[in-house]
Amino acid sequence: MIRRIDLTAVTDADYRTLVPRADFDVEHAVEKVRPISDAVATEGEAALRRFSEQFDGVVPDSFRVAPETLARCRDELDPTLREAFEVSIERRRAVCKLGEVEESAKRVAVAEGATITTRIVPVDRVGLYVPGGLAPLASSVIMNVVPAQEAGVGSIAVASPPQAEFGGLPHPNILALCALLGVDEVYAVGGAQAIAMFAHGVPELCTPVSMITGPGNIWVVAAKRLLRGKVGIDAEAGPTEIAVLADDSASPVHVAADLISQAEHDPMAAAVLVTDSAGLVDAVEAELATQVAATEHRERVSTSLGGPQSALVLVRDLEQGLAVVNAYAAEHLEIQTRDAAAVAARVTNAGAVFVGSWAPVSLGDYSAGSTHVLPTAGCACHSSGLTVRSFMKAMHVIDYSRDALLEIADGVEAFARAEHLPAHANAITVRRGEPTDE
Repeated sequence: MIRRIDLTAVTDADYRTLVPRADFDVEHAVEKVRPISDAVATEGEAALRRFSEQFDGVVPDSFRVAPETLARCRDELDPTLREAFEVSIERRRAVCKLGEVEESAKRVAVAEGATITTRIVPVDRVGLYVPGGLAPLASSVIMNVVPAQEAGVGSIAVASPPQAEFGGLPHPNILALCALLGVDEVYAVGGAQAIAMFAHGVPELCTPVSMITGPGNIWVVAAKRLLRGKVGIDAEAGPTEIAVLADDSASPVHVAADLISQAEHDPMAAAVLVTDSAGLVDAVEAELATQVAATEHRERVSTSLGGPQSALVLVRDLEQGLAVVNAYAAEHLEIQTRDAAAVAARVTNAGAVFVGSWAPVSLGDYSAGSTHVLPTAGCACHSSGLTVRSFMKAMHVIDYSRDALLEIADGVEAFARAEHLPAHANAITVRRGEPTDE
């Protein structure tokens, strides 16, 4: 079901090449979504109707979901599910407020009368995408909306694919969460056409946004790549992935269950165990066979676990194990070892780190308080998950007095002339004879 990779004899290697990932050819997909984006830009709603019929099999009566529909979905929630939604919102908002907010301004005096202030300001309008394919990820509403709200974004729009079984509306749980969060601009539009709608705008339906965030399939990712620059994006999210770094103290039942939990997302999802215990490899392999046979989405899970992106990796010791997982830079990394907190403290590359046996990835997917919109495909070596900071931008405010400018005028003029930009120097020179500020 799942292959084994033995790295115990490997030394001085680039582990990124030894623990491969699923093939995810975004560049090829870009050329497929380019005509979709162009059609939405030029034809507006007519293109949305055509693509909705083509890709979703249903055309909504209205692409914008009515406020009364949002309220109805909220009021019809199962009480237990509503409580779970509210706990997730509360914990995610608490982390946003206390752990992710940037200082609004930081002022530095570089000389007498010369200050530079870094102002942190929110993006003015964002479009948030919520997937609705194999699994309608209502939790992504929370993970997108709450940090945007806490950042102070003034205009928030959500798009999610229309579902034929719900009369052309997105999944009711997605709409209910929008209502719980006070978001009333919601669109029944999916895929690349939703990204194009946000980026280009559609007259009398949706005004353009400045930034688009949220996970999606390869067509969503390709559209975000195509339109990056016209709008800001959070990341190009590929198939989900989990890595588990474990020793012989780990429970094979827990490890197998956690690998399956991410394999359930997508046939291309990656599930990787890295361990120095050959006994654990055997026990997890046996446990996978038992648990996969009992899970609802066994075909999807089996495809994921049997793919080239998934493996049980045997290493010499935890030192090599840490080297492997830091090179792999997993979206989700679980540490199931003795003294797990100390081992976790040595992780440098991961989207999110889950410490110990009682912090499975599923907890982070829903109600831990952390973000679940995380970098994939090894991008955790340079990128972060979606947080309040993702919706903020820095702006320098330069304030110099006349004396402060004249103090460095000679140097600025010399610098400009050295770059063969005499007009730059002249913009300083013409100010030399101006009266003082006082």
